Amino acid sequence: MIGLYSLLSRISGVLSQPFFNIANSLESWPIVFALILGLVGALAPCQLTGNISAVTLYGNRSIQRKIAWKDVLSFTLGKLVAFSLLGALVWLLGREIEQNLTFYFPWLRKIMGPLLIFVGLFMLGFIKLRGNFQLYKGSKEYKHENPFGSFMLGFSFSLAFCPTMFILFFVTLMPVVLASPYGFVLPSVFAIGTAIPLLIFISIIWYLGGSGVIMKKGRKFGIVIQWIAGGMMLLLGIFDTLTYWSL
Repeated sequence: MIGLYSLLSRISGVLSQPFFNIANSLESWPIVFALILGLVGALAPCQLTGNISAVTLYGNRSIQRKIAWKDVLSFTLGKLVAFSLLGALVWLLGREIEQNLTFYFPWLRKIMGPLLIFVGLFMLGFIKLRGNFQLYKGSKEYKHENPFGSFMLGFSFSLAFCPTMFILFFVTLMPVVLASPYGFVLPSVFAIGTAIPLLIFISIIWYLGGSGVIMKKGRKFGIVIQWIAGGMMLLLGIFDTLTYWSL
């Protein structure tokens, strides 16, 4: 299955190379550099499936009922906290903590695939959870916002490091962080950059008036879209698991 990772790396390279070139040309502007480098990070192999999953999940929620801004912002906040903590650890403790973290990243990365499979099965209705949390319920009691869950999803996805992401954050960004007088804010800016694809996609749904459009089509149509989104999450989880559990 190493071939799957190679394929994902090639796709990531094609998508991210133009943005990486732009970032390199703007290294003298640290904040802009960190933002664009974060966008490159969003296209890294280990982040690609996670970000596609986030787009699928929150895009589905937005067109089912209403734009999921609270969930999207909580997801982004989770990413911001994760990268800020990593940056702070390196800032305070130096390279030793960076070397220790590399031991845990591969295991954290392996969790993402099973997590996506779980979410996919939940959206498809194969897994039931007690309580009021439902991804689809055709009534006024519809409750889809779960800010803490979205925060933890963003936080955990951000810790899914691979060699590309490690180089971007620790080798490329951190020297600029340590050299800049306001470097402590750059990991947070990087985190916002990694969320740009999701923010753009949700903004497009909002701009085009797609909020709740499926709800207007009726319950049955909404359930079909829910199944499609759940199926995509399940397939992404299976692909992700096959790719990273075989490395």
